[in-house]
Parts: sequence; structure tokens; C-alpha cells
Amino acid sequence: MKISFLLHHAYGVGGTIRTVFNLAEALAARHEVEIASVFRYREKTQFALGSQVCLVPLVDMRPGEGTDRSLLEHPARSYPASDGRYMQHSHLTEKRIKEWLAGNQADIVVGTRPGLNALLARFTPEHIVRIGQEHQTHDGHRFALRTQLRNCYPQLDALVTVTEADAKRYRKSMPRVRVASIPNSVPAPTIVSQSTEPIVIAAGRLVPVKKFDQLIDAFAEVAKERPDWQLRIYGDGPERKVLQARIGYHGLKSHVKLMGSYTPMDSQWPEGSIAAVNSRSESFGMTIVEAMRSGLPVVSTDCPLGPAEIIHHGTDGLLVPVGDSTAMARALLGLINDAPKRRQMARAARENAQRFDPGHIAAQYEELFDELLLARKEMHGNFMTRALSTARTNWSYVATEFLFRFAIRIIKAVRPE
Repeated sequence: MKISFLLHHAYGVGGTIRTVFNLAEALAARHEVEIASVFRYREKTQFALGSQVCLVPLVDMRPGEGTDRSLLEHPARSYPASDGRYMQHSHLTEKRIKEWLAGNQADIVVGTRPGLNALLARFTPEHIVRIGQEHQTHDGHRFALRTQLRNCYPQLDALVTVTEADAKRYRKSMPRVRVASIPNSVPAPTIVSQSTEPIVIAAGRLVPVKKFDQLIDAFAEVAKERPDWQLRIYGDGPERKVLQARIGYHGLKSHVKLMGSYTPMDSQWPEGSIAAVNSRSESFGMTIVEAMRSGLPVVSTDCPLGPAEIIHHGTDGLLVPVGDSTAMARALLGLINDAPKRRQMARAARENAQRFDPGHIAAQYEELFDELLLARKEMHGNFMTRALSTARTNWSYVATEFLFRFAIRIIKAVRPE
């Protein structure tokens, strides 16, 4: 079969890009696979993409590539205004997306963020199975966006979340939508940790939700008992200066290092013996799986939604309460001071994380694809029912979008300068 993915931007370093590339390459072993990137900002992708996957940019934003920038000034009309990427879209991007959908010969088209899923639900030709992926959480979307999605997502053949906990939330909120949960995939690393280096590794964007400040607080307690151990934090972001100040406050300059961004992290995980995740929330937990596949037991906060579906507490890692630096310190020290237990957990982490291999995840998607293709064939004969459903969904979506934009105009008009 032919499978097409629609990405906002395939040339960056985000987790959605990485996991879509992983899945596309695994599916390409048995199918024809294409990735359409709405935007292109550079010559090459940041993540490697196998030659068997066709990458198609829809709007080339590189200087001198012939895109009429004046066309980008006209606002998008169909892309949901409540989506966080709305301001990047325009009449031109919508036109290109609709043209790509209209001419697509795929059996399956997969959207990868809410705004793209909305366009896919409304404008994909009837003979194509349409699937929306949600890489964010239901409750992480603003109310206005959830309202718009509730009106258009029923037109999808299926919605796929990366955790079962989030799938349950969507099923409750949108009972007319078929929701499946399939986790993200992570390839096997070329090198694994030997669990001998006195290093704890954490990775992620340096933003408040990751709570690296509390992790540094926890490591201050660790360093008092085990000054031979070091914490390395990989990533960049707006919190860097704040974290550097926190390190100085605790006198940890020789114990905690801000390493900057590494893409990918495959070569860095094996340098440690333990991984730490201190987030307030996670839509999935790609870094947890990456660390486990590299042979590191993970100490993570038991935050919604992903960690508890990845880590088997006490077997391949440990879960601690959110916001409890003391519990994090105790859990880290428990593994630091017990090398046999640490190595046993490392082996279990490598073994248990194999379930996230791209081949296994691709097989789950193939099973879903087959079910949806069969259901579409059975529905094909009932054209009138499908047409009425489409019309009703489109009318509801357009009405909601009009009211939302009208409300924005009223707010702007009455808001004092």
C-alpha cells in the first residue's frame, strides 16, 4: 500500500519529526511511503531519513527558491485559528496542502498535529483512509482548539494517541471518534551503556515543564553523599541561565554540567549509568525510551501521561512523586549505592524497551491500516450516509471557526491599549 504522512516541518529537531521518520522508515520496508513537509527552511533534514522514503516539501521558505512571500501575508481560512501554529500558515500553505491531498494516490494519509488533522479530515478525497496522530495531550490543548477538533475529528477514520491514558481521555471527550493508542518508536542504538561510569544523564529542552531546577536541587543531596558522581543535562532553551544560577547557588559547578544540545543523543546516553526525568508532565517520554534502549535504568517522576506506561517500577526503573526533590534524590542514591541492582535494572531496561522498536510499532500501524481499509470498502457502498456525515461535520466546523474568530475580533476591539 502507499502511505503518506503530512508534517508541519520535517527539517527541524522536534520529537514528532523524529518519531515520524522512525515509523516511515520501518513501514518503507514493505510499503511505498511519502512524507510531505508543509514548510522547508533548509537544504537537509536534521535527522537522517532513508532514501526509500520520499520527502516532498510543499512551501519552500529558503531565500531565492521562488516562493512569492506576498502570498504568505493572506491569512489561512480553513486551518484552525486556535492551533498554536496558526500564525505560520497562510492562504498559500492551505492551497498547497489541498492540492497535495487532491492529487494524492495514497491508500492512507496520516496527519501529525491538530491543525493538519483538521484539514485532512475535511479535504482528503473520500477514497483515502485518513488518520490523525496526536503527539500532544488532550488536556494540553486549549479549550477553543478542543471544541474545533470535536467537530472535525469524527470525519477521521481513526485518531492515534501515544499513550492509552490519553486515548481514554479522547474517547470520553469525543465519543464519535475511533481512538487507538500506539506508542512512539525508538530504533536500537549502536552502543549501550556498561553501567560503570559515575554519571547521571538527563535530556530535554530547558523549559519550566521539565523541572530541571528541581532535579539540580535533588542532585545537591546526591552530591553530599556521593561527590564522585556527576549530573549531565543535555539540551538548550530559555531556562539555561536560571539553571546555571541554580548550579552556582548549590556550589555544584564540578558536579552538574549543562552540556548543550546533541542531536541525536545516541552517542551520549551510553556515557552514563542512570537516566533522570523530572518533568511535571510528558505527552509520551521519548527520552525515557532512548535511555532504556541504551541500557540505562530511568528514575522518573510519575507524571501524566507517559512514564508509567513505559517504566515498570522496580524492574527497569523507578517512579517518584512529581515535585518531590527528596524522593528523586533518594531514588538516585538507591541505584548509585547498589551497583548490582543498577546493572540488573539496566539489563531489564534494554529488554523491556524492545517493544518500542520501529518494527514492532510499524506492525501495530499496519494492523490498524488493514482494519480501516476494510471498513472503508464496506462503507463505500453507503455513499449517501458518508456524504451527509461529511456535510454535517464541515458545517459544524465552519460555524465554530467563524464564532471563534468573531470572538477574537470583539476581544481585540474592547481591550484597552
